[in-house]
Amino acid sequence: MRLHLVDGTFELFRAHYSKRPGATSPAGQDIKATVGVLRSLLALFTDGEERASHVAVAFDNPILSFRNDLFDGYKTGEGMEQVLVDQMDLVERAAAAMGVVVWSMDRWEADDALATGAAKYGDAVDQVRIMTPDKDLGQCVQGQHVVQVDRIRSRVIDEDGVREARGVGPASIPDYLALVGDTADGIPGLAGFGAKSTATLLAHYESLDAIPDDPTTWAVKVRGAARLGATLAAQREDAVLYRTLATLVRDVPLEEDLEALRWRGPGAEWDSLCASLGQDGLARQARALAASR
Repeated sequence: MRLHLVDGTFELFRAHYSKRPGATSPAGQDIKATVGVLRSLLALFTDGEERASHVAVAFDNPILSFRNDLFDGYKTGEGMEQVLVDQMDLVERAAAAMGVVVWSMDRWEADDALATGAAKYGDAVDQVRIMTPDKDLGQCVQGQHVVQVDRIRSRVIDEDGVREARGVGPASIPDYLALVGDTADGIPGLAGFGAKSTATLLAHYESLDAIPDDPTTWAVKVRGAARLGATLAAQREDAVLYRTLATLVRDVPLEEDLEALRWRGPGAEWDSLCASLGQDGLARQARALAASR
């Protein structure tokens, strides 16, 4: 048995900016992103590679979390297209009507729910497949038991894949992002720390806590070591804060047991919701798929 954990916020953006034709509800609302997410979820059940049985999808709603209380520069929903904002509640309602378990995050983020799901249910399944290429989730990867799936590039990222992409193991990903920064999340990182120098240091020391302040004692050679060492010594507290921002929470209170994540088909609201969206064909497709399983 495999568990599929879907980054719904990523899927919402991916669907909106895809080259698929637009979709508008009978009431005139742009629903391209919502329909795209629903089709993407259905594809998990029909794709021979995925063969999904147990699925949950997590959304950021709103795009704010406890991390905004820790750091003013952390990402917000500012600049998010209104057409996407207007679909955030709708896509959650639609996914739930389809019969997929929905984790709607407000204090925590969708990534925290995915990390918690991997930790909570991982021992009970053969494999956890986290459906997002987001580098933050690399910290959750464990061998080939917990993997990421990049559906855009048709690539599975296991622990070796994380090391190949970042130069460090999963446990060091928060430290890596603390030093390099993550513009998508508003984490600035430390000046001068690039991917290569950071990976070289963390491949040896694993944690920024273990990197000595004195670069003359570093056990690995890094270009610009004197400057980087001075920066780290002066801004170590900042780096620790950035690591906290990049570290995913693994104890979000998710109520469902594993069996509750089994997809059994759409619920009672599905047909009427699809009718309101002008998506009767999608309604029939999901019903037929559930009947054939």
